[in-house]
Amino acid sequence: MTLEDLVRLRRARDLMDRDYAEPLDVPALARFALMSPGHFSRSFRAAYGETPYSYLMTRRIERAKALLRRGDLSVTEVCFAVGCTSLGSFSSRFTELVGENPSAYRARRHDEGAAIPACVAKLRTRPVRNGEAGRGGAPVA
Repeated sequence: MTLEDLVRLRRARDLMDRDYAEPLDVPALARFALMSPGHFSRSFRAAYGETPYSYLMTRRIERAKALLRRGDLSVTEVCFAVGCTSLGSFSSRFTELVGENPSAYRARRHDEGAAIPACVAKLRTRPVRNGEAGRGGAPVA
């Protein structure tokens, strides 16, 4: 992989971080990175250890957790606010990454982390697949 490819992949990843609520798919991200969809997917996985879709969904779930902690939106409203179009798929992925369903997450207290600096809390609460927790990934919150 060339340095130029890495720069393009980073720009696509930054786009996902910034526009996570927009309808992004692999062909659109590949066009943004000036790559074919297949090459983009393979290169992204090689560079970041996960597929573009998985990375995007992790970002969406990360943002959904913050919205659910606020408690002023329903699970359905949060689902659509973070760019998901299927409540079932959102709930399944949320449960896979967080370890509890969105309704249970929203209903429980979240004040235990109130005294933790935001930079530490962000790292600590970053969602990861349950299988990744044992491989040195961030712990499941």
